[in-house]
Amino acid sequence: MTYHLDGAVIPTGFDVPVEPLRRAAHFSGEPGCIAEARAFAADFLQQLRTQWYASIDARSDGAVLLVVSELVTNADRHSEGPYILELEGTDTSLTVAVYDSSATLPRVFPRDPERVGRHGLEIVRALALDVRVERVPVGKCVRAVLSLAAG
Repeated sequence: MTYHLDGAVIPTGFDVPVEPLRRAAHFSGEPGCIAEARAFAADFLQQLRTQWYASIDARSDGAVLLVVSELVTNADRHSEGPYILELEGTDTSLTVAVYDSSATLPRVFPRDPERVGRHGLEIVRALALDVRVERVPVGKCVRAVLSLAAG
C-alpha cells in the first residue's frame, strides 16, 4: 500500500510481498528441456525483480542460471524419468530444487583440473551458500541456496 501526500509517495512497508515467490516446472527429459529450464529460471528472476524489487546483478543472474543448468543436466542424465525444477526466492536469496526419480545420491569428486566432466556438483557447491541432497519417496531432491546480494 502506498499513500500519496501532496505529490510525495510515502511507502507504508507493505509494498514488498511477505511470502517468497515460488514457481515449479515439470520437464520430461526430451531434447531442449535444459534450455527450457534456463528460460524458466530467467523468467523467475525477472519476476523477482518486478514483484520483490530484487536488485539482481549480472553475476548473481549468471550463477542462478548455471546452477539450474548443472542440476537439471544431472537430473536429465542420471534419472529414469521426468524431473521437477522448483524455484523459491525473495529479494536477497533464491533456492533451486530439482526433484528426480533416481534414488542414487550424487557423488562429490575431489577437485581435479585434469578430470574431464563430472564437475557439476563441484560448480554448484562453489556458487551456492548451501547445498543439500535428500531422498524423497520417488527419488531424490538436490537443493541449492544462492545469495542474490551483490558482491
